[in-house]
Amino acid sequence: MKNCLLFLQAFPDNENEHLQMDATMPKSSKLFPASKNQFTDHPKFPGVQIAVLVNGRDTDTVSVSQLVIGPGIEIPIHTHDPQVDSIYIVSGKGEAYVNGQWCQIVRGDYLFFPAGVGHATRNTGGEPLILFVHHSPPLL
Repeated sequence: MKNCLLFLQAFPDNENEHLQMDATMPKSSKLFPASKNQFTDHPKFPGVQIAVLVNGRDTDTVSVSQLVIGPGIEIPIHTHDPQVDSIYIVSGKGEAYVNGQWCQIVRGDYLFFPAGVGHATRNTGGEPLILFVHHSPPLL
C-alpha cells in the first residue's frame, strides 16, 4: 500500500473526464493525518484550540478546522455572514445555542447554522469537546 501522506493529483487520467472541475475546486486532493494537526490558541476564544485544515488560500468555497474546547469553556453567541456554519461533534459533551435555546450535544451530533443566525457552544463535560467545523464560503 502506498504512503498516503503525499498530495494526490485529482483525476490523474482522463477516465473521469465526465466530472467537471472548475476554478473553485482544489486541483489536488490532500490527506490530513490527525498526527500532523497543528493546534494553536484560537484568536478570539480563550480556552479553545484550533487546527486549520483548509482555508481561503486553498479554495474559495470552504474552510475546515477542528476545535478543541476545554472543560467549562464557552464560545459565546455569535454569527457569521455570509458563511454557513456546519459542525460535527467528534467527542465530548456540551451544549449548543440553537434557535434561541441551549440544547445538549454529544459525540455524533451535527449542527447546521445558516448565515447570520446566532449560535454558541459550551463544554459542560469533564473532557475536551472536539468539533469538526466547516464554513462556506471560507471564514479563515
